Amino acid sequence: MIKMYGIPNCDTVKKAKKFLQENNIEFEFVDFKKVTPTEKEILSWKKSFGDWPVNKRGTTFRKLKDDFEAANDKEVISLISENLSVVKRPILEKGGKTLCFGFDKEVFGSLV
Repeated sequence: MIKMYGIPNCDTVKKAKKFLQENNIEFEFVDFKKVTPTEKEILSWKKSFGDWPVNKRGTTFRKLKDDFEAANDKEVISLISENLSVVKRPILEKGGKTLCFGFDKEVFGSLV
C-alpha cells in the first residue's frame, strides 16, 4: 500500500491526493499536523533524498535558514519535527521505500 505524508491544506498534497483518488490507487494519508515523523523516518528520507527532506524555497525554511545551517544532525531533526511545514511534500512511500518528494508526475504515473 502507498503511504503519503503531508499537510492536508497544501496545494501540492491536494493535487497528489486527487491524482491517486482519480486513478483508484489506494493509499494511507499521514497528516503532519496530527502525526510527527520519527527520527528514523526523517533519517530515512534524508538517505533517500540525498539531503534533508526540506523545501528550501518555502517560507518556513527561509525563516529558519540560519538555524538549519548552524545545526548539527540532531538539531536539524528537532527543527524539522518542530516545523513540519518545512518538509518537502508530499512524501510518497511504498513498502517502506521512499518513492518521491513532491508531486513527481513520472513517479505518480508509474503507479497507475
